[in-house]
Amino acid sequence: MKTFEMKGRKIVEGVVEGEALVTSEPISFMGSINPKTGYVIEKGHDIEGAWLKDKILVFPCSKGSTGGSYMLYDVVKNGVGPRGIINIEAESIVVIGAIVAKLPMVDKIDISKIKTGDYIYLDATNGIVKVQRKDD
Repeated sequence: MKTFEMKGRKIVEGVVEGEALVTSEPISFMGSINPKTGYVIEKGHDIEGAWLKDKILVFPCSKGSTGGSYMLYDVVKNGVGPRGIINIEAESIVVIGAIVAKLPMVDKIDISKIKTGDYIYLDATNGIVKVQRKDD
């Protein structure tokens, strides 16, 4: 088992852990995600069909309209959202949604080092991302 740690910037404090769901594509919570089910519904997105529930969602940045803040809050409030968020660059749309939803979030992380299925310990309060990968 391979374990490594990265240091990022705290956006929303909190400590969570869970399985990583990783995409190299930006996400719009207004159009990419069904807020009632937590599934990625954007046609052609590289994680189309994936379920956000209890995952640590790893993506570069957000895209789309400011309504995405409310959609992120809704997906968490509905119990089908991620446990935490890791970004390369946090943008206001996701930050506002994460604050309102009390969703731990960090940015300034090299997400290319994280793979879907890795186990993540996210200490957003201290900006620490610990990654545990099963032997390749």
